[in-house]
Amino acid sequence: MKNLIVALVFGISIFGLSNTSIAQTQKIGFISFDELIGSMPEAEKASAELQEYQIALQQQGANYYKELNELDSLFAKDSATMNKATKELKRNDMIALYQKVQGWQQTMQQMLEEKKSALLGPIQKKAVDNVKLVAKEAGYAYILEAGTLLVTPPADDILPLVKKKMGIKDPAQAAKPAAAPAVPKK
Repeated sequence: MKNLIVALVFGISIFGLSNTSIAQTQKIGFISFDELIGSMPEAEKASAELQEYQIALQQQGANYYKELNELDSLFAKDSATMNKATKELKRNDMIALYQKVQGWQQTMQQMLEEKKSALLGPIQKKAVDNVKLVAKEAGYAYILEAGTLLVTPPADDILPLVKKKMGIKDPAQAAKPAAAPAVPKK
């Protein structure tokens, strides 16, 4: 019985050590997901489109505010000559427009977030799919976000591998001039 317990403890400890060594041989990589997204050409296009949409929304808000000011000025000027029912209708119109102006900032933010999700969602999915593909091809067991961890075990930056897989040229490499041919001395 005692030998059985010793054998069991010995077997468990060997199994535990072999799991530790397996875990230590798994490759770990990291990537700056924001940098990857920022380097994608379609992200640049989406960002420009999003900025254009934001400007259009801000212009719409300015138009609402201008309309409210014009309506207010007109009401102040003409209210003395209006009958009670007309005054009430004009006042209700102004209140409705005022509420629209007040809620526009929140509505604008919501519309902007929806547009951002629609534009960037497919781009983020493409980036994630390529990270997964590179991780599988290169044998990485774990890929971590570069900016979120303070302490990690030794790991590889896979950003260059993913950029290469996606055909994204690194600006630093593109800016390097080709080496000049050696000129023979006379």
